[in-house]
Amino acid sequence: MPRSANTARPQRRRPVTPRRRKPRRSKGGFGWFKAFFVLGAAAGLVLAVWLVLIARDLPDTSGLADVERTAAISFYDQTGRLIARRGSAHGRAATIDEIPPALVDAVLAVEDRRFYGHFGVDVIGTGRALLANLRAGRVVQGGSTLTQQLAKNLFLTPERTLRRKVQEVLLAFWLESRFSKDEILELYLNRVYFGGGAWGVEAASARYFGKTVSELNLGESALLAGLLKAPSRYSPVNDADRAAARATVVLDLMEQTGRITPQERIDAASTPIRVSRGASSPGAQYFIDWIAPQVRELAGPDHGDLRVTTTLDIVAQRAAEQSLARTMANPDTARGASEAALVSLAHDGAVRAMVGGRSYTASQFNRAVLAQRQPGSAFKAFVYASAFEAGLTPDDIRSDTPVAVGDWAPANYNGEYRGDITLREAFARSSNAVAVRIAEETGRGHIARLATRLGIESRLRVDRSLALGAYEVNPLEMAGAYAAFANGGYRAEPHGILLIEDRSGAVVYEAQPVGHERVLDDRTYARMRQLFSSVVSWGTGRNAQAGGLTEGGKTGTTNEFRDAWFAGFGGELVTVVWVGNDDNAPTERATGGGPPASIYAGFVTAAPQYGLASDPAGAPLALMPEAVEPDQPVSEIVAEPPEAEERDPIAAFLAGLGGD
Repeated sequence: MPRSANTARPQRRRPVTPRRRKPRRSKGGFGWFKAFFVLGAAAGLVLAVWLVLIARDLPDTSGLADVERTAAISFYDQTGRLIARRGSAHGRAATIDEIPPALVDAVLAVEDRRFYGHFGVDVIGTGRALLANLRAGRVVQGGSTLTQQLAKNLFLTPERTLRRKVQEVLLAFWLESRFSKDEILELYLNRVYFGGGAWGVEAASARYFGKTVSELNLGESALLAGLLKAPSRYSPVNDADRAAARATVVLDLMEQTGRITPQERIDAASTPIRVSRGASSPGAQYFIDWIAPQVRELAGPDHGDLRVTTTLDIVAQRAAEQSLARTMANPDTARGASEAALVSLAHDGAVRAMVGGRSYTASQFNRAVLAQRQPGSAFKAFVYASAFEAGLTPDDIRSDTPVAVGDWAPANYNGEYRGDITLREAFARSSNAVAVRIAEETGRGHIARLATRLGIESRLRVDRSLALGAYEVNPLEMAGAYAAFANGGYRAEPHGILLIEDRSGAVVYEAQPVGHERVLDDRTYARMRQLFSSVVSWGTGRNAQAGGLTEGGKTGTTNEFRDAWFAGFGGELVTVVWVGNDDNAPTERATGGGPPASIYAGFVTAAPQYGLASDPAGAPLALMPEAVEPDQPVSEIVAEPPEAEERDPIAAFLAGLGGD
């Protein structure tokens, strides 16, 4: 029987099988690549914009041939020998054909040995320098090429920033595209600084050797190339031994890079280098510092190049420097003193020698002019001169026994007293007791007025300790005041300038003879000469004897042996020597009859005013037979001043009372 529609069998549903999704292909690698690509493109775009902005801010290069310079002042001694040059001394521009191949090779060996092979930036040298600095944790090498150095010298400031470094690279590329290698080298050698105020090889050749650049030999070329690393540090003017050592290193590098043969290196090292006479007295820079402001004041603010003839005698200057250095280098003779100063004047006050300290390179503080120190017993010369003006004589007797002025009771040196003695003996033995007695007897005010009359300009305290030099003076004014005891009793004003001329030879200033003021009468003058002679003959200044050359002098030692002085004269010179410590610390019992008298004796023995027959130029600068510095790839070294602080390597890469 057929089924009705309502009773039809329900259809069986097929089980639904979930559709399997096709696995998606991984897009991870492509995504990272795309991200890196986008980031790289963005970074490149930012870098490009940044470089465009830096390029737009590049300095104007149109003045490439212009040389910006300041007026140069050349200083000569009284006989016309060059002492120093201040300001920018630019020699004429030398062509590459005039520059000796040895100098070119020396510079490239030191500064940029791959100069002819790179395009302005030395990739190998830059990478090597960066790695070396990172390993050392400080600056040991630099990657600047000679072209980069030229770009920096011509157009940029010395600041150490990433921006400045990028500008340097861009300008180096510009120079390389605009000029040939020889032209770049020529520009560099005519603009680079060699120290001593000399810019360019021609000025440096004249400054150090008194010759043109075309006349330089191999050793002289090596010395100049060695200056580029640090002109002040390696200057033969400041340190001949260091300059010689550096020149030797340059020769070694030239041999290692095949620019010279071993025999040429030996021959160069065996040939002494003679630095020009005027450039071989570093201590004279103290004198130049003293007179340079006076020259500018006399010449006016708008002066051009000047030639200054000074009163200095370069031979006497060398003798002073050598004697001071010899005494102070020996601990037995220096006796705990670390510094010294010397001033030597002609009888009219003209400065013949001035040494302001042991080393001008180490300290430019001029102790001969600026150090205010107590003179101690050296001031007694004014005490006794005042007494003689009041009518006393060298043979008058005074008591050398303990003395007191109120509650002040100064003692003699070592506590020794001799009873009744003559004023001559009291002066020769530097008795404090007698000096105080005659000061109170003749009047402190009269003593102060006499000292001022003779040339003491520092303020004097007119109190009971005046007789023992318990106030401060400097060696220069002491020398000026003592000149009256040597020249017949006339006041002498210390001075250092004789003549100033401009570039054309026109006289800008000429010192005029000054009418000498009589400050000591004949009787006082003669009696003081007797006393000074006794000090050197048998008194506290016996060590100042120099084969009969010293006619007289006076020692001075302050409380706790902080300062030691000797002031003496003989022949045509009056000389004052001070020895002590800058921090006023006591010495190891250094007295005026010790280191100062020794320095004085050594000086006058060699000074030309005492009969020196010849005018020695000094020992020539000798190169070393072997290298004295570690071998290193100097082509990757950046010329840095010796005073430069250590910097982050990446940033640097980017960029009293008493007697004697």
